[in-house]
Amino acid sequence: MSLAAVPPPPSLEARIRGLLPVLSPAQTRIATEVLRDPSGVASSTIGQLAARCGTSLPSVTRFCIALGLSGYAELRLGLAAETGRSSLSWERGTGAEVGPDDTLDDVLHTLLRADTRALEDTVAALDVPALGRAVQAISDARRIDLYAVSGSAAVADELRLRLHRIGRGANSWSDVHNALTSAALLGPGDVAVGISHSGETIEVLEPLTRAAAQGATTVALTNYPRSPLAQAADIVLVTAARDITFRSGALAGRHAQMIVLDALYLGVAQRDYPLASQAFDATADAVSTHRKRT
Repeated sequence: MSLAAVPPPPSLEARIRGLLPVLSPAQTRIATEVLRDPSGVASSTIGQLAARCGTSLPSVTRFCIALGLSGYAELRLGLAAETGRSSLSWERGTGAEVGPDDTLDDVLHTLLRADTRALEDTVAALDVPALGRAVQAISDARRIDLYAVSGSAAVADELRLRLHRIGRGANSWSDVHNALTSAALLGPGDVAVGISHSGETIEVLEPLTRAAAQGATTVALTNYPRSPLAQAADIVLVTAARDITFRSGALAGRHAQMIVLDALYLGVAQRDYPLASQAFDATADAVSTHRKRT
């Protein structure tokens, strides 16, 4: 699987938010300060940042290393570059809060920026080889289970319908009892996909863990790469959406999930194009009489 263009690397903000659930208290204070005032951190020394966060210089260095950076100097350079681009590209921050006095036009533009940034960061951060392994596993699977609840359940059901259209039957389960009983019947050669923005949803984690115990290949789609769901899966696909006021885990997260699952679906279709094309034509023909033409 190849991409037409090499995307830019994921933003520091996206990487920091992805690590938040597993950072130490000291590193969490550093992360919070970086997210609150990135331009201020970019112009601060390591000692100044440590003092503001009530922590030590080694803690700041360990935070930088956790982000995959060589040290504080690289963090400052990255923040300076990103805040410079942000001031040129966005009228307001992509994670800007929606206030009670904002006009509907303000709200729409805030949503557009947040969702666009979520898609860009997700594509940039996505592990394409991992996506390829997921494509192969689903293409070769005897059975496919999809586990998700709440908003993610709609995304899982969309993937189920798309796979069905190309002749790849899958089951999507939003009830944990049904999910667990299905997972108990999986085995080697089957695939289980758990979808959870937080990666902490018990109703998704339990059946995925049960499927793994039965020998099935497990795939996690989550916004947090070190979440319990990610740790339980063989293959991890990560989104990079940021929540804003009144939208915790909402449409920005769903859109980010959907672009990953869309790529997964298209990859499966590509692997057996003749069969997928034939199945798609047959299903399109089956519903053609239910479209009113003028």
